[in-house]
Parts: sequence; C-alpha cells; structure tokens
Amino acid sequence: MGTCLLYCARMTMPVCAVSMATRFHWSKIDSGLVLGGFFWGYCFTQILGGHASDMVGGERVLLLSAASWAVITAGTPLLAHLGSHQLFLMTLARILMGLLQGVFFPSLASLCSQRVLEGERGFLMSTMNSGTYLGTLLAGGMGSVLLEQYGWESMFYCSGLLSGLWALTVWQYLLKGEVTPAQVKAQNHTQPGLSRKRWLKLLKKPPIWAMVFAHMCTCSTAYTLLSWLPTYFRESFPDAQAGVYNVVPWLTAIPSALSGGCVSDLLITRGYGVLTVRKIMQFCAMGASSVFILPLAGEVDFPSAVIFISASVGLSTFSSGGVSVNVQDLTPSCAGALYGTSKLLISSHQFFKCICQIFWFSLTGFMNMMGAFMGLLLVSFSGYLIEITLSWAAVFSFIILVNAIGLWIFLIFGDAQRLDQTAHCQLVVV
Repeated sequence: MGTCLLYCARMTMPVCAVSMATRFHWSKIDSGLVLGGFFWGYCFTQILGGHASDMVGGERVLLLSAASWAVITAGTPLLAHLGSHQLFLMTLARILMGLLQGVFFPSLASLCSQRVLEGERGFLMSTMNSGTYLGTLLAGGMGSVLLEQYGWESMFYCSGLLSGLWALTVWQYLLKGEVTPAQVKAQNHTQPGLSRKRWLKLLKKPPIWAMVFAHMCTCSTAYTLLSWLPTYFRESFPDAQAGVYNVVPWLTAIPSALSGGCVSDLLITRGYGVLTVRKIMQFCAMGASSVFILPLAGEVDFPSAVIFISASVGLSTFSSGGVSVNVQDLTPSCAGALYGTSKLLISSHQFFKCICQIFWFSLTGFMNMMGAFMGLLLVSFSGYLIEITLSWAAVFSFIILVNAIGLWIFLIFGDAQRLDQTAHCQLVVV
C-alpha cells in the first residue's frame, strides 16, 4: 500500500497537468519545469535516505516522509490559488515532493534489513515493488473519474488523504506500542572492498560506466513517458476515454514485469550465460520497446496508440532482469546494501566526510541518483521540444535515440564478470 500510494501521489501532477496548464496558461516549457521539478528533489535524497533510516529507524523516516508528502499533495490546490506565482509554487511543491519521496525506498530497504528475516526479504520486496505499477494504475483510473466529475483539485485532495491514512497506519503498526523485531543475524559489514581506493579502481572499469549509463537512459525514458503520456493522449485524442489510456498501459506492466523476471531466471537455469541473459533482457527493455514507440512519431489512431504504448511500457519492465540487477553481477560486495543502508561508523564532526563515504559506498544509490537526474533533464527538455516543434514526434524520436545510445553502449561494454573479486580473495602467505 505504501508503494502504491507513493506512486499515486507522484502521478497526480502528470494526470492533472493538462487541466492545470489550461487553467493557469502554462506553456509546454512551463509544464516541463513543473513535471521535472520532482526529480530535482528526488535525486538528492536517494543516497542519504538509507543512512538516515539506519540512524533513527526506517519506520520513523517512513512516517515523516508519508505524512509530509500527504500534506504537500493535499495542499497543492491551495498553493495554486494562493497568488499569481503558480508556476514557482507548483515547481517548489514538486521539488519538495521529490525530496520527501526519495527516502522512501531506502527506508524500506533499511526497515526490511532490521525487521525481516533474510530468507523472507526477496518475496516481500518484490510484492512491495509491484505497488509502483498499481499506484500508477490507481492514479490513472481515479484521476480520470475525478477530473471529469469534480475538477483537478479533487485528485490532489484524494491522493493526499489516502497518503495521510497510510501514514497513520505506519504509526499504528510500526511505531505505536511494543514491537518485536525479527531475529536477524548480525553481519559484519566491515569489508575491505569498500575503500575509496578500491572504488576508484572500479569506476575506471568500462562495464561499470556502461551499466550506469544504460540505467540512466532506461530511467530517463521511463520517467518521460510517465510524466508526459497523459498530456499526449489528452491533446492528441481529446474525445478519447481518459480511463483507457491512463489505465491500460500500467495494467499491462504488472504481468509483464512478473513474466520478465521469470523469463530471466528461467534462461539462466536453462544454462544461458548471465551476460547473455542480461543483454537479452535489456535489448527487450530498450530496443524492442523502442520499436513500438516508433509508430507514435507518425499518424496513428487512438486504439493503435494505446496498443503501442502498452507494449512499449510492458517491454520496458524487462530491465529488471537486465541492467537493474547487473550491479549485483559486477560488484556484489559494493552493492549488497541497497541505497546505502549499512551503518557507517563516523564521528559527528565529520559530516562532509560522511556524505562522501555514503556516495562511494552505495553504487545502487548512485545509479538511482543519476537516473533521477537524467530524468529531470529529459522531462524538462521534452517540454521544450514540444513547445518549439509543436509536435510530439520530436519527443518520441528523442526517446528512441536515448534508448538506442544506452543499449548500444551496454551491448558493447556491458559485462557480468565480478569486478570486485580481488577484494575478497586475498592471498595470505604464512
């Protein structure tokens, strides 16, 4: 429910963007600034969220995060009508939303490491991650009805209310009263492979940067589609049912994501090389999905557009069996604690050093931060392209180009051989 409502609140602005742009006379560049503002905040708390959760507890960070983004979401219509600076206020609200939601997944990872037995974490995290598509689906379905019946403000009120109720649930079941944590076996997190010198050596490896760059391209194109698709359908097919294009693509993504993971595991168990499987899955996520985006650069009717978008979104979820898990292939010791959730023993006066250590420590957090930053650039740039070209073809063509470049680099330089092996296989001569 938490991940579902996280994405429901996140998607409220994209779903309402057309109505708000009409109400406040925003250009496409203005809409791009507002939609891209979320990623300004989101990319800065990816790495720090897990560390804060380890210090004060993941449940406390979750409660603060959920309660805060609930207030911001519900208060967005009030800010919009507060004065004449709607563009600035809406962009600021989106930046704050990104800052607060950026700590959510790191907090979940920290909470699971403290409360959930190791053998039960995989299924639990998979279940929670499936809520991202469910939340997008909920925002699209609920938003389509509320926009037509009660106006765009009602969408923000409902999303904020639901998020606030979930924050109360977190307080009731994770913070209130006595809580007995799971008996998680303590592990020694002191690993020689996490030194800065070792990180510098790893960052000189082409497979590392190929993985990071491909992940950035995958995230940025996904964020662009997530942010601009409601506007594309609303403007290109004004008479179409919003409940169709806001629901069908994300309804397709849920079984596609599950089947993609099964296919990836099946190929490996059948004897295919890990590198081969990673590249096959990434080819589907970036190459095959781009094939279905290509017709959108021309003239298509509404049913065809929904089919093409649904196929593209569905195939893009195959990245979960490709570059998204490639970090575990290349540097398992440096990516074992996702989002920087392991504890760092530092003194209070070394805050700047702490930031540097967290940055070097979590490769996955670094990848997600870069993905969010790339998403910020692409979402904002897409608004600029639409404004100057007056055509959606430029945006879809640019998405295809970004996918092609990222896929090409990953296919050439990507690898699945462990690169931090020397950090664990040290020869001791007696």
